[in-house]
Amino acid sequence: MNEDSIYEFTAPLLDGSPISLENMRGQVLLVVNTASQCGFTPQYAGLEQLFETYKDRGFQVLAFPCNQFGAQEPGSAAQIGSFCQKNYGVSFPVFSKVDVNGPNAHAIFRFLKKSKPGLFGSTRVKWNFTKFLVDRHGQVVKRFAPSKLPGDLAPKIEELLNQT
Repeated sequence: MNEDSIYEFTAPLLDGSPISLENMRGQVLLVVNTASQCGFTPQYAGLEQLFETYKDRGFQVLAFPCNQFGAQEPGSAAQIGSFCQKNYGVSFPVFSKVDVNGPNAHAIFRFLKKSKPGLFGSTRVKWNFTKFLVDRHGQVVKRFAPSKLPGDLAPKIEELLNQT
């Protein structure tokens, strides 16, 4: 598989239906590994706000639940979906639970980490709510730490949305 852009990958949504990221070609993407029982979980509200603000301009948030950090995403797909909807009104795509590190890391996260290593060149995702910003050409342009609030990403998202 040619892994030159994020569009080369497919992942299943919470209901199990596979989505090709090719369907998102030309959009600015924010890919986030999430968890329902994390200190950063309230960031779902900020992610939803970003999505609502920019979706009509070609912006998409992609949430990938992960249970690799402190077992903070132990629920089933149905529980995760219910939690996101009930507590945060999430309307952006939430995918099936994935590993982001290790031998079973999802190919999307292998691509993201290789494209934008973390601090000191680390290829590991350090915690829940690590964020990867992808431009309209499928290239990873920025990686944000879990502590970076979604609203703080707005200027960079605006910049990418204004590019052709």
